[in-house]
Amino acid sequence: MLSSEIDLKKSLNKFFGFDSFKGEQEEVISNLLDGKNTFVIMPTGGGKSMCYQLPALLSKGTSIVISPLIALMKNQVDAIRQVSEDDGIAHFLNSSLNKSEVNKVKNDVIKGLTKLLYVAPESLTKKENIDFLTNISISFFAIDEAHCISEWGHDFRPEYRRLKPIIKAIDNVPIIALTATATPKVQNDIQKNLGMLDAVVFKDSFNRSNLYYEVKPKKNVQKEIIRFIKSRIGKSGIIYCLSRKKVEEIAQLLQVNGISSLPYHAGLDANTRAKHQDMFLMEEADVIVATIAFGMGIDKPDVRFVIHHDIPKSLESYYQETGRAGRDGGEGHCLAFYSYKDIEKLENFLHGKPIAEQEVGHQLLQEVVAYSETSINRRKFLLHYFGEEFDEINGPGAKMCDNSQNPKEKIEGKSSVKTALECVKETKGKHKVKYFVSILTGTQTAEIKTYKGYESPFFKKGNDFDDHYWHAVYRQVIVAGLLKKEIESYGTLILTQKGEEFINSPYSFELIKEHDFSDTDDDDILLQQKGGGALDEKLFNMLKDLRKSIATKKKIPPFVIFQDPSLEEMTIQYPISTEELQNISGVGSGKALRYGKPFVELISKYVTENNIDRIQDFVIKSIVNKSGQKVNLITNIDRKLPLEDIAKSQGKNTEDIIQDIENIVASGTKINIDYHLNNILDEDAQEEIYEYFLEDAETDDIQAAYDEFDGDYSEEELKLMKIKFMSEMAN
Repeated sequence: MLSSEIDLKKSLNKFFGFDSFKGEQEEVISNLLDGKNTFVIMPTGGGKSMCYQLPALLSKGTSIVISPLIALMKNQVDAIRQVSEDDGIAHFLNSSLNKSEVNKVKNDVIKGLTKLLYVAPESLTKKENIDFLTNISISFFAIDEAHCISEWGHDFRPEYRRLKPIIKAIDNVPIIALTATATPKVQNDIQKNLGMLDAVVFKDSFNRSNLYYEVKPKKNVQKEIIRFIKSRIGKSGIIYCLSRKKVEEIAQLLQVNGISSLPYHAGLDANTRAKHQDMFLMEEADVIVATIAFGMGIDKPDVRFVIHHDIPKSLESYYQETGRAGRDGGEGHCLAFYSYKDIEKLENFLHGKPIAEQEVGHQLLQEVVAYSETSINRRKFLLHYFGEEFDEINGPGAKMCDNSQNPKEKIEGKSSVKTALECVKETKGKHKVKYFVSILTGTQTAEIKTYKGYESPFFKKGNDFDDHYWHAVYRQVIVAGLLKKEIESYGTLILTQKGEEFINSPYSFELIKEHDFSDTDDDDILLQQKGGGALDEKLFNMLKDLRKSIATKKKIPPFVIFQDPSLEEMTIQYPISTEELQNISGVGSGKALRYGKPFVELISKYVTENNIDRIQDFVIKSIVNKSGQKVNLITNIDRKLPLEDIAKSQGKNTEDIIQDIENIVASGTKINIDYHLNNILDEDAQEEIYEYFLEDAETDDIQAAYDEFDGDYSEEELKLMKIKFMSEMAN
């Protein structure tokens, strides 16, 4: 059926209730209905699905939609079924179906009821499915998330590489390939692998002007996340993590802190994943904490923030995932936490893979580093990566990033830029940024030695500046178009005509000082019991003095009242009531009521006298206080179960269980472990250690106790006795 024979706008309104098309949707649909291969590059939220859904409903036969995720298929099928009285109008065919369900799908297709059949690429390769599809009338093939075909894409799937011969074997019909992210390299790769270089290409602007981009150093990241979400209570958001373990950890932490959240990762069974996805879509949960498996094709228009706990493997991934925010055109805050340690971890994952794959992976990671550390307009940087230019002064959304809101100092860089360009010209573009930086700083790397970079006239020419500075220079001249990265050769630099002109006739070039992310860490203080140094040293010393005076009056060691990490956190949070004090790690309700009053009075007075702005709405509870875990452990100890058995039942070792008990006791809860101590230490030994903690110990440090007893008792025995002592004396 030709598009000229159909009133597309009338059909759009009939099936979907819309009065007009978005962007180039109408042109795309017309092209496909005219039987032409079609390639659609459209950002998330641009309406890609409509580009094949409406033509499928208007065409004879069944359209086959190849989609990578079961969750995506379910979501799409549910949406399409709303436009028809018969659920048979749309089906999916994948590994989640049993035999009778598969037969139901096939029967509906044969009857001509089904207009859209969603198929996983793995299912398409099965002989019985190929035989089935060969004998039905197919209108066209739609390949969603087409970037999966390209090894240069952010989510490469080898099975996608097999699609073209299979599609040809089934039926030689038009193909529409769709993706929300594609660099020029990925675009070419997709077309080549699908044999559709003749396709009409429709490419929308990648600029999502309503999204705000922000990158923060990865320091106290969990605290930052909770602070961020609590300022947006009731709003929907997604948090992306690289590992399943981290997903579970963050989801638990949010739940403990009163934030409605659910985990989503491949380690959960299919029913749980589907349930969590539905709960998020139905607003029964505000936040989904997920691996990258979540989000592809998820149509929730009012996601207000996307947080990257871990930096992703590529800018394509980052763009795709941030694109889940603000699809309704409203607020969309994209916050990423960056540490170069994360990059190093991702680089380690590449070890052992084929050399070509490693090269691709390293190149993609370096683009992520460049984006994270840059101080230029993030939207300009991102769009440049996708082959689109952007006016960072007057363009839509120009001020919507942290770098634009808080511009860094600019310096005249004409001389540095000229040196950087000449250095590239001298080598005739055979190397990557890192090599040129090593030459300019005079760094003897393996590559410098191999290619005799030390013989270059530019060796050490830029050693007045460090490598961080020169990396910034190169990033900024690339975006300015003076140099070009040759993707085919894994990121080697070549001089552009514009760069050549600059060398011949230099002009003023303002360089922006880049962010320094060297002072980052992965250690989230919320899950630790060890302190990381008080932020307010003056208050910390005052609190220590108060603790000492109370301890002297009560004739107990100071650490019995509050341990140093708790005092340190008080200097960060400034609690001014016993209720707020209970949220400090290692305090709990018991200790807050017993010892808390003079501490909060001192802090309150200090805050007033020093005009301190408190983060009043931001208090964090540690996962160790999670009631279920705590109650289970206390119950098992009350039943006098061996600690080894308790540990085994929770999938932990004994050392972990002892640490959990110590955390609970430190928070103000009494626990009686005499039954265990009586099995490992006689009465005299227990008395000797107890007296040490009561009379001699200046600190609760176990190493100090070990040294005091010259190794007569193990660290575990001493730790258990400290727990007994703290439970009886402090709680």
